Amino acid sequence: MNENEKKIVTALLISTFLAAIEVTIISTAMPTIVDKLGGFELMSWVFAIYLLTISVTTPIWGKLADLTGRKKIFIIGVAIFLLGSTLSGLSQNMGQLIFFRAIQGIGAGAINPVTFTIIADVFSLKQRARVQALISSMWGIAAVTGPLAGGFLTDFVSWRLIFLINIPFGLLSIWMIGKNLNESIKKRKSKIDYGGVATFTIGITALLLALLSLDTESGIGLSQTTLFIFIGTAMLFLVLFIQIQRRHQEPMIPLELFKIKDVSFSVSASFLTSMILIGLSAFLPLWIQNVLEMGATATGIILIPLSLGWPIGSMLSGRVFIPRLGIKQTALTGASCILIGALLLTTINPETPLAILALFIFIIGLGFGFATTSYTVIIQSTVPPEMRGSGGSLITLFRTLGQALGVAVLGTSMNFVINAVDTDVASPESVAQGLYVVFIISAIISVLSLIMTLLIPTRSLDEYKY
Repeated sequence: MNENEKKIVTALLISTFLAAIEVTIISTAMPTIVDKLGGFELMSWVFAIYLLTISVTTPIWGKLADLTGRKKIFIIGVAIFLLGSTLSGLSQNMGQLIFFRAIQGIGAGAINPVTFTIIADVFSLKQRARVQALISSMWGIAAVTGPLAGGFLTDFVSWRLIFLINIPFGLLSIWMIGKNLNESIKKRKSKIDYGGVATFTIGITALLLALLSLDTESGIGLSQTTLFIFIGTAMLFLVLFIQIQRRHQEPMIPLELFKIKDVSFSVSASFLTSMILIGLSAFLPLWIQNVLEMGATATGIILIPLSLGWPIGSMLSGRVFIPRLGIKQTALTGASCILIGALLLTTINPETPLAILALFIFIIGLGFGFATTSYTVIIQSTVPPEMRGSGGSLITLFRTLGQALGVAVLGTSMNFVINAVDTDVASPESVAQGLYVVFIISAIISVLSLIMTLLIPTRSLDEYKY
């Protein structure tokens, strides 16, 4: 890797870390933000709107990167992200914060797919595995440092700094990409798929709102009638979206990507593993606080093995496993670790030592590092260069949908069990039973993820086209 490539990687690492940490850094700051700005009843929307706007805009940015070039879209995306960060840091009430977080999410939606595309454009397959491992590890690092940084800045400086601190690092990332990334992609004049953009935006927004509302902890409650309206709207507009994609000469999401087995099975496996990931991060804290009746500090500590295992698995996959075993074999190693860890979680009880629980979580984190890096490299190496933006946005979109569906399915299942056991206040015993069901469902999902990974075509590194 020459000096120019190192600077490109550094810029991508910075931007990825900024987008990733914005998911977690705000969690520990929210009580203070609510105290200063008010609007407690709107608190959940600060998180949800960021997820929604990322999900809706990711495929749009990916397609624009294919049509107009990676550098331009990266710079525009990061600039919008920084605008949203600046305005969020200057918010005077909760309504403003939610609106500005939406702007921040629109910009963040460009970062993942364009980073995916730049890596595939600049680096060879063997280099790509190492670079993608570094990028993947940023998510694990952000998961650990985000809550800690948010708490520190809020307690000792100001909650506004959790947004404003993005500005110098984001500007540095823009400058480094602007100076060092030399594109060879041919820009094409094409008809923009406005119909696809409109139907996708409406359909995915309705779907995500419906899924998020099923999680009673999200605070996005919908009446039964409204929920059915949202689901019906989502189905109608997503069917229309598919029809438009089949007929448009430059569809926002080219459906032929799903005909590539490497892509379809990698995306499916990523979707399923994302369901498991949200199950750990959202519901495992309940085991620590509600079942074991320990504090928030213990909860944070017990999740650290997940965030440590992830970057370790990513680095090992890029530097050792993929070069020596191949990409599919590395993905299978990751899927197997996730399955083993998920099965082990079904065996825990309130007497299980925390060290043993931490080991189980570490195994799953290791699996995520192997699997997510491999799935991404497979898609990067099988999607034609002119469709890489769409390919990157596809896997990002399905990971987000997996998390949203995971929250809905696992949360609804847990609450059903708890309500069946305790009609009034949830006891530690009923919460334990509910979480046991969550762990069983997660184990079943991990089996399906392993099957999807097995169905990925087996190829040597030299057999990948791109």
